[in-house]
Amino acid sequence: MPYTPSGFFCDRLIRERERRDGEGSLAKPVRFNGQDFGGLRQDCLQRKSLFEDESFPASVESLGFKELGHKSNKVKNIVWKRPKEICENPQFIVGGASRTDICQGDLGDCWLLAAIACLTLNEKLLYRVVPQEQSFSEGYAGIFHFQFWRYGDWVDVVIDDRIPTFNNQLVFTKSAERNEFWSALLEKAYAKLHGSYEALKGGNTTEAMEDFTGGVTEFYEMKEAPKELYKIMKKALERGSLMGCSIDSLVPARFETRTVTGLVKGHAYSVTAVEECKASPNKESKVRLVRLRNPWGQVEWNGPWSDNSKEWTTLSKSEKEKLQHQSAEDGEFWMSFEDFKKNYTKIEICNLTPNALEDDKIHKWTVSVNEGRWVRGCSAGGCRNYPDTFWTNPQYRLRLLEEDDDPEDNEVGCTFVVALMQKNRRKERKMGANLFTIGFAIYEMHGNKQHMQKDFFLFNSSKARCKSYINLREVTQRFRLAPGEYVIVPSTYEPHQEGEFILRVFSEKRNTSEEIENRIEADHPVPAPASAGEESEDDQQFRSIFQEIAGDEMEISANELKNVLNRVITKHKDLNTEGFSLESCRSMIALMDMDGTGRLNLQEFRHLWNKIKQWQGIFKHYNSDQSGSINSYEMRNAVNDAGFRLNNQLYDIITMRYANESMNIDFDSFISCLVRLEAMFRAFQAFDQDGDGTIRLSVLEVRQQTRATDNHRLND
Repeated sequence: MPYTPSGFFCDRLIRERERRDGEGSLAKPVRFNGQDFGGLRQDCLQRKSLFEDESFPASVESLGFKELGHKSNKVKNIVWKRPKEICENPQFIVGGASRTDICQGDLGDCWLLAAIACLTLNEKLLYRVVPQEQSFSEGYAGIFHFQFWRYGDWVDVVIDDRIPTFNNQLVFTKSAERNEFWSALLEKAYAKLHGSYEALKGGNTTEAMEDFTGGVTEFYEMKEAPKELYKIMKKALERGSLMGCSIDSLVPARFETRTVTGLVKGHAYSVTAVEECKASPNKESKVRLVRLRNPWGQVEWNGPWSDNSKEWTTLSKSEKEKLQHQSAEDGEFWMSFEDFKKNYTKIEICNLTPNALEDDKIHKWTVSVNEGRWVRGCSAGGCRNYPDTFWTNPQYRLRLLEEDDDPEDNEVGCTFVVALMQKNRRKERKMGANLFTIGFAIYEMHGNKQHMQKDFFLFNSSKARCKSYINLREVTQRFRLAPGEYVIVPSTYEPHQEGEFILRVFSEKRNTSEEIENRIEADHPVPAPASAGEESEDDQQFRSIFQEIAGDEMEISANELKNVLNRVITKHKDLNTEGFSLESCRSMIALMDMDGTGRLNLQEFRHLWNKIKQWQGIFKHYNSDQSGSINSYEMRNAVNDAGFRLNNQLYDIITMRYANESMNIDFDSFISCLVRLEAMFRAFQAFDQDGDGTIRLSVLEVRQQTRATDNHRLND
């Protein structure tokens, strides 16, 4: 019968927010770098000193690592100053936060600023990210804080108010009002979250939108946009969604190039309004308009419906007031919906989720969140093009429980959005990290509780999958499938790419998703007695060698065991092995030494040899090329054949512990691994007296178990 020690191993890392009793929620955001805004501010006020943030200092390290690094001429004349050193009467917010408060500086983060501009359209969202009651007067201590959604948790980021300047002008984001600083400080907090200002260079508007809301983004290519796009955009803004758009630049050298119409290619814009109005009091026809904003705070569309175009003369005064039309070089402009579709190539809509606002009663989403990782050589199997390894990727069971209330086109099913986000790649840029090309596939499953094996994917086609693998932080797509059980397999395009990810499933009806984990169990935790049949040639040889080495005591130490085993094993040329290491033999003695002498007698040795013969046969099966090693993906099957079923975390640990740089495992490491597993299951069984799969150990018992192997070394 299988033996299952459910409490001995960690089934999976428990989600931080669950373990921290609500920390990471809106009501209790995580303190980034452990910094408590209230405590730090109070301490500075008591000491009558201004806060200086040691975790994000006013230095080159906070500026960047390459173009803004130590060797760059750009940073030589940058001086960090507090707002009170830059102007008289600095204000956090002047006359309410608005779109005109965001003007891009000398940093390629238009994607971020476009998202901030969208954020100002929703006051509740804005003040979720930018906490109110911060100022340069009452209670001023040179410290500010901002809150962002980060991979499932809300985090509170503390900064000081020293900002990079050149000739007393802000280098990066600034406001149209010279004495307003909320947008510059928000940018600094976001830079701290990612390690430096330079880490913010280049990105996708949706990345920041999601970090401001915890929402999920959907992309529309204009050339493939649905017929009801205007309706989609209108409804999105009405329900508080954030929206951005851009014009693809096909030639990299012409990135952020201004066109004759005043629009900029390779540049992010905010969509700030969608309206319909009568073009003339005498006409019944209506014109659809879209309002956009350039984060530069200047450079606008000069075609129909631009600030000073003749089209505005066809509108009544009330219509103009409704549209808040004004002629100003502020980066904001109107254009017709038809011109919008013709000129822009992509639109991004970030839909809010229930955790965006605590009192949000309108947007009802069911959101399930799973955190995972791809580990090189173990669970980084690449896409479906790599069938030998694809099955090793993390797998998530999705249960769709209810059909849509009002299905479109009379098609029944469950509508849901899958969002796969890779973590920390922007922050790790300074170490050479780039975004992986990622995607996912969805398969139908029927009650299987175990991790799907290779054959399942060879003989079953996917029910749905992402449109393409792409090197974005997040890949999302909307689907409709019949109620039932499915498995989602997220992966990088290429195998062996190691990283962390978060997989979210959104639906208006109930869904649940969870990682498929094998139940941890072993078929044979207790060694079987030696068979009473005739001894094989190997058995006879071992008995002879054992008696020769053990002498009259008929017991052998770890070093002697090494000699016994290697004199026979090295004769198996098909194993292509140099034999066992002393460390492996110590582990074997720790496993088989039933009487606690630190040495093996003949009976104990027989038990061990029976195990090794069984495991040797498994190794030979996967070592078909007689290279002397098996790859780390084959190791998963080999461990299973040996009678052990483990979860993904344990497979990850085995790979990291026993595989070499080429992700291969030799015979010695293979046997060592199985010996350790056998010992761990046996130790657990010894403590699990009631057989319920859970044990409690005292500190002394834990120390005795961890020291057991070391004690045997004294007898070498």
